[in-house]
Amino acid sequence: MKLRAAVLSVLLAATATGAHAQTPPPQDVAFPGLLRIDVDARDIGRRIFKVKATVPAQPGPLTLLYPQWLPGAHSPSGPVDKVAGLVVTANGKPLTWKRDPYNVYAFTVDVPQGASEVVAEFKFLSSQGAGQGRVVMTPEMLNLQWIANSLYPAGVNTRNIQAQASVTLPPGWAYATALDTERRDGDTVVFKPISYDHLVDSPLYAGRHYQQFDLDPGAKVPVHLNVFADDAKSLVAKPEQVQAHRALVQQIYKLYGARHFDRYEFLLALTDKLGGIGLEHQRSSENSGDTGYFTEWDKTWLGRDLLPHEFNHSWNGKYRRGADLTTANFNVPMGDSLLWLYEGQTQFWGHVLSARSGLWTTDQTRDMLANVAATYDRGRPGLSWRNLQDTTNDPTIAQRRALAYRNYQMSEDYYSGGQMVWLEVEGKLRALTGNKRSLDDFAKAFFGMKDGDWNVNPYTFEEVVSTLNGIAPYDWASFLRERLDGHGPLTGGLEAAGWKLVYTDTPNDAFKAQETRAKNTNLLYSLGLAVNDAGAISDVLWDSPAFNAGLSPGMTVLALNGRVFKGEDLKDAVTAAKTDKAPLTLLVKNFDHIDTVKLDYHGGLQYPKLERIAGKPDRLAELWKAR
Repeated sequence: MKLRAAVLSVLLAATATGAHAQTPPPQDVAFPGLLRIDVDARDIGRRIFKVKATVPAQPGPLTLLYPQWLPGAHSPSGPVDKVAGLVVTANGKPLTWKRDPYNVYAFTVDVPQGASEVVAEFKFLSSQGAGQGRVVMTPEMLNLQWIANSLYPAGVNTRNIQAQASVTLPPGWAYATALDTERRDGDTVVFKPISYDHLVDSPLYAGRHYQQFDLDPGAKVPVHLNVFADDAKSLVAKPEQVQAHRALVQQIYKLYGARHFDRYEFLLALTDKLGGIGLEHQRSSENSGDTGYFTEWDKTWLGRDLLPHEFNHSWNGKYRRGADLTTANFNVPMGDSLLWLYEGQTQFWGHVLSARSGLWTTDQTRDMLANVAATYDRGRPGLSWRNLQDTTNDPTIAQRRALAYRNYQMSEDYYSGGQMVWLEVEGKLRALTGNKRSLDDFAKAFFGMKDGDWNVNPYTFEEVVSTLNGIAPYDWASFLRERLDGHGPLTGGLEAAGWKLVYTDTPNDAFKAQETRAKNTNLLYSLGLAVNDAGAISDVLWDSPAFNAGLSPGMTVLALNGRVFKGEDLKDAVTAAKTDKAPLTLLVKNFDHIDTVKLDYHGGLQYPKLERIAGKPDRLAELWKAR
């Protein structure tokens, strides 16, 4: 038995050694020379980026890495499947490359004597749609992400690698990025050298239709809103709309009291063609919005918290991030254990700053909070078996793939569930200090240091607790752990703020806007299902009347009470069933089976709403008031 164990140990060690022998771990050493990344982005018709990486090298084995762990995605989702046509040369002669079979992101070559660099060229075959991933090239615009269009050498911390990038754009296209331009030769733009870390954190938008808005006129540290659109008419903004975005900048400066960038560039695509995105960077953000973002301002308000959310990430998530997310390069596994702060508090401030800046009205902000609260009151039955902390593993587990029963499986609930936890922290801080201190004080203490510093400043759970104790002494460790590791509703912050969650038969404006965006009839809090006008069921709440009757996502409702199905008719039938005690009768298609399903529900329509608690101060009004 001991012999078998010894042999097994040797075999496992040999396997582990073989799996990683070709991938040198990153070392905190100097990197000689300059990594050059040149991208030809002119093939917009076929959506192909042509990439050339010139890497300083010495004779001997060299491992080139394609980034695997993507900041912001928090997951090992680097799109290496889209890399094709890889050719590596030295002194103009081709080298044989070999992919590590245990690490498909690593490519090894032998650099010959007399060579001081290698050139690796490949095509990045970006999505054509149809389930291939996000579309990043259209006839009107493109989104160049250096992290997907580069290779870098293994064996050295990426912050020590100096890199210089260039891009050749379609003729006459404008561009925007946080990178500093060194020169533009026709349609080729060469950027100034910067660390590889900051290069891949500085994406580029380019396009035919472009408008830049100065959000902090005359400031030494500029902030711009760079807008690209499918059509020039989408670029027309009214002064008051621009002013709301300018107010956002001033409100976030008042919140944190320090900046961790030398400039900030919002990159915003107003498009029906380019894939949707909301991704944070320290000195910029990649965002997309409705083509009517400006021109249909009153109809498109639902998504206006996106820019506040991503801007907030410059402080929380980029400058300061969880220590287990702070890795030496982009192929070392990241840890996501603190995403309930990284994303959860950012979700909290995204809503608050939308209100403080005027991007949302107070009523809109309240309706949005009511919907989030309802999710963690009735809409997450998965909390019975899974806690909020465990959902921080979802970027690796699910990688944002569609789920059959998300409300029961749960997925990245550290965002909005984290928001509710931080709302409760806000209320507790005010209660402990007689309304003298709040989460604003935590934000400034935790994120508002070292004005102008770009260097990553990691944080730990212990530091979160220590900072909260510095504002108001309490057993914050237990307070947070009970909510992160527990299984109860996450709505305790509402009562502390002077409000309660109720359900009425009338949807609030945010609920109606979400139904319009999803193109469905959402009866999750009554029947327990969401269904579109064609009868396709998109969601069924676990253990709801619909679920217990046998309905599931993927089925199609053909008829309701003997008549061809319509979403509005379903609402009328639910209302009528409050007094008519006959069950609803649905004719349902499931693959090639047609079944009759009866729903014996008589509770009427149920939509979330916040109501004031008599005699208690309105802390939400104080929280959302402009500073």
